[in-house]
Order: sequence, then C-alpha cells, then structure tokens
Amino acid sequence: MRYLRRNIENQLNTWKNEQDRFPLLIRGARQVGKSFLVRQFGKQFQYYIELNMELDPGLGRVFDGSLEPHRICDELSVIYNTPVEPGKTLLFIDEIQACLRAVSSLRFFYEQYPDLHVIAAGSLLEFALSELPSFGVGRVRSLFLYPFSFNEFLLAVGENRLLEAIQNAGPDHPLPELVHQKALGLYKRFILIGGMPKVVSWYVETGNLLKCQEVLDDLVISLQDDFAKYKKRVSSIMLREVFNSVVAQQGNKFVYKKATPDLNRLQVKTCLELLSMAGLIYPVTHTSANGIPLGAEINDKFRKYIVFDSGIFQRISGLELAGIFLNTDFESINKGAIAELFVGLELLKISNKRNELYYWQRESRNSQAEVDYLVQKSTAIIPIEVKSGKKGSMQSMFLFLKEKKLSIGIRVSQENFSEYDQIRVYPIYAVGNILSVAGEGSSE
Repeated sequence: MRYLRRNIENQLNTWKNEQDRFPLLIRGARQVGKSFLVRQFGKQFQYYIELNMELDPGLGRVFDGSLEPHRICDELSVIYNTPVEPGKTLLFIDEIQACLRAVSSLRFFYEQYPDLHVIAAGSLLEFALSELPSFGVGRVRSLFLYPFSFNEFLLAVGENRLLEAIQNAGPDHPLPELVHQKALGLYKRFILIGGMPKVVSWYVETGNLLKCQEVLDDLVISLQDDFAKYKKRVSSIMLREVFNSVVAQQGNKFVYKKATPDLNRLQVKTCLELLSMAGLIYPVTHTSANGIPLGAEINDKFRKYIVFDSGIFQRISGLELAGIFLNTDFESINKGAIAELFVGLELLKISNKRNELYYWQRESRNSQAEVDYLVQKSTAIIPIEVKSGKKGSMQSMFLFLKEKKLSIGIRVSQENFSEYDQIRVYPIYAVGNILSVAGEGSSE
C-alpha cells in the first residue's frame, strides 16, 4: 500500500528534535495507519528496531524481570543485530497493549534513557491503560491518530492548490463559485470512501469508487471480527448489535431501549464504553454551556454517538451511492445524519489530541431546541449548527446565542462562505477553518 502523508508528521518531527523528550505513545483505532506512519518516520534514523508484541508474544520475555531500559535495549540489540544508539536509533514497540510490562517500561525510558527515541503504538491501548491507570503520568506523551481528514484527503489526491484556497477563504472572502462547486464534489466523494488509509490509498491509485466500497466491506468485517478481543465478558454479538444501533441512531440522542430488546441497560452501556475505548465510536455529550470548560456542566444521560469513519458508516447503513451524488441536499439521504457525522469527525481531527465533543439542547419540555456542536476556542464558546443542504432555519442557534449572551454562531452547510446577522457560514468542506489550531499532544 502506498504511503500517503499525514498532518501528524509535523508533530513527530518536532518531537524528534526536542531536548527534553518523552517516549511517544500513538493511540487510535485499528487500521488507521499507526504502524505505517511510524515505519515511514523511522526512515529518518540510521537504525530502526520494531517489535510487534501481538504478532510475536515471545518478545514479552524481554520485559520480564528488571525494566531497566539499558538492559532491555542490550537484549534487543543482540536479538535484532542492530545497534541501539541515542540519536541514531528509533525503537518502535507496536501493539504494546499485548504486553503490560512493556507499557510499564515506558516511564523508565524517560527517567533513565531519555536520549533514546522510543515510540509505542496500539489499537486497544485504552483497555491496557485502564489496568495501569498511572503507568506514566508526566513521563509519556500521547498523540491520537484518526482516519484521514478531508484536508489530508485533498493532499492525497494532489489538490494542494484547492486546499490552500479553502484555508485562505473565510466568511468575508468566499471562494469563486466554480472552486466552491469543485470542493463540494470532492467532499461528496470523501463521504463515500471515508478516511481509512487503505481505502484512500485505493482511491488515489485507481479512482475506482466501487472497488473502494469492496475494501470498506472487508474493513467492516475485520473490525467486527476484532470484537472478540475486547472483553471476554461481553460477546461479540452484543457488541455488533450495539455498534449497528449507533449507526441507526446517528444524529439523535442514543436511546438504550432501541439498541436491542435482548440486552438490559447495563449491558448496552458496557458495550458503548468498550466501543468508545476501542476508538470505533465517539460520544457527543450534552452540556449546559454556561461557561468554560464545557465539560464542567455535562449531563451524560443525554448523549449521542458518532461512528469513527463516514465510509464505514455509509456501508453499514446501506446508503445509496447514486443518491449522494445526484442530490444537492443531503436531507433526503439519512435525514442529513451523515453531514452531522462528518462535521463531528472533522472537529476531532483538527488536532491529534483526545478531544471531547459536546452539544446543547434546551432542557425545557415545552420548547425544543438543539445546537449540534459546541467547541471551545481559547476562552470563547463557539456554537455550530449543521445543515445538510442549503436551507434550514436557525431558530435554535439564535435562541442559544440569546440565552448564553454570545455574539457569533457558526452555520455549516453546502453554501459558500458568507456572513449575515450573527451567523458566520462555513462550507461543510471547510470545518478545519473554524478551529485551525495545531495540536500539541498531551502528557500522560
């Protein structure tokens, strides 16, 4: 599979040259490109050692006994017949969640061997870290890798100038109409294929949308087969039913009773937690939004969930491909849920942090109002309402702005950039413009 550039590379290069450098933990769902990314990055080093703790469990014996990093590296140097030299060697421990002792060793690399470049990655890391809650507080840095964003997709297909034009546009200087229409067309293609690296690579190589759908079907089967690895006390059948229910309830508050009649609330909640830990779904939680941080006033009884990739979503939900291309208004396609999904995912992908998503709804039974997403930029709360087409009232937005005494709201739709009253309009392909702040990772 051809390697395609990712935005996270900038942060890897910065990390490589830092003086006070933490071991780096790259987290994310399966098959989002973590291993491929690190192997490409490893070409910058004179020496490279890669351990896969899931593929070769016997390597776990290296971490038996003392976790002193020089001892570990001496053994690995002999096993792989490769020098381990600070500044020249990259040590990559892949699928590290399969060996808890290896996870625990990361903190000692920072304390006792800080000059060595060490990267670890894993797809079910959250399960391992839940068993080691303080494994490396302040001694390990985390970056989160998501499927391709739309901006990364544009770079992959060689639309560098279009991306530059989008990034330089804004509500006060919209794009030329033909450029806007071109961007919308590419956005619709991206909705169909999603951001999974294998699918994007197939599209770049062949341009064959039908083949991309076949690759997506294979990925869906593979992801569902992985359910057996999550927890022995929860069956893969239960996980599949709840996962499919998240797809079916996309865009709405998740209702436990609709998940499956055979499971009780606790079982459904457990499945949701496991799917979230695996990075296959992301919660969107209600907040009263009376101030920042937004997470200070959440109500987790009101929660939506979005699937981690639009291509996976459309294959499971069975959307008609022709409908997406021929309709200018997504309202007729799954009631616009895929547009709301896309925006939520783009907000997560803006940085390589573990971000949280929030929404707001009026808590009065006599007055229904809802704003799709709320994000925080510096000390400001930015409300975002997603319109699947070019129409739709903004009553909920204006009500929210009035209640919270805010001056500006964001409308995301298929319209070109524009501005009216208190509303700034961003085209749906330009979600990245709303919060164009580079992520800095997080210290654990």
